[in-house]
Amino acid sequence: MGREGQTRGGTHVILRAHDIRKSFGEFPALNGVSLEIKEGEFVSIIGPNGAGKTTFINVVTGLLTPSGGKVFFKDRDITGLGPLKLSGLGMARSFQLVNIFPELTVLECIKVAVVSRLGRGRRLFSSLARDQEVHAKALEVAELFGLAEKSHTPAKKLPQGDKKLLDVASAFALYPEIILLDEPTSGVSTRDKHAIMEILVSASERIGIKAIVQVEHDMDIVFGYSDRIIALHQGKVLADGTPEEIRANEEVVNTVVGRKARALGRGA
Repeated sequence: MGREGQTRGGTHVILRAHDIRKSFGEFPALNGVSLEIKEGEFVSIIGPNGAGKTTFINVVTGLLTPSGGKVFFKDRDITGLGPLKLSGLGMARSFQLVNIFPELTVLECIKVAVVSRLGRGRRLFSSLARDQEVHAKALEVAELFGLAEKSHTPAKKLPQGDKKLLDVASAFALYPEIILLDEPTSGVSTRDKHAIMEILVSASERIGIKAIVQVEHDMDIVFGYSDRIIALHQGKVLADGTPEEIRANEEVVNTVVGRKARALGRGA
């Protein structure tokens, strides 16, 4: 079950990237990327391997400093700010905490994000154990993502679909205004992919998230859930449009989407 065409963004720009460039040695991973994300939008970034998708997300979320250009969040220049400061301003990305803290339980992983949001990082593990406010808020997010019954399960023992849900839930626990996700459904079955997306969309509405940006390779998911699709190729924006406009763009179809994927998207 998709949501294509159900919503469209408003007019207020919440995130803007202007002429973003990032080089690794002599390799230009990003070569002048400019785009805007408006409130109310679900935007998917697509492109072949090496197109610059993850590099772009890493620059926007402060994990990488751009070689050139500026990033603005709610009209504030956030270029080069780290993820911790950005989370305080209202921007979050999936943490992949399962890989960072595999021994922690599901609830403890979510608590890590809650502690960060409440500004209690200096006493992280004591907060996880004794803070009732942290416990209540983490349990609320776990229930939102259907993970409450597995609260005490070590993260490393979860099936892959639930690990992905936990990664996303941890980012949602920051209650951000905008969330950026790097392949939130990779490595899971088609059924689990759609389940994850449905939960993600529902949770974003419940929490009040204003915009979602995801990097995604699965074109069925991309066409089924996106309001806008941005195609990157060789570090540049190849196309930026609605799913219908992207399907009709022969250059994007030939370079990124593929004709079979376009046919799948049309039936989403």
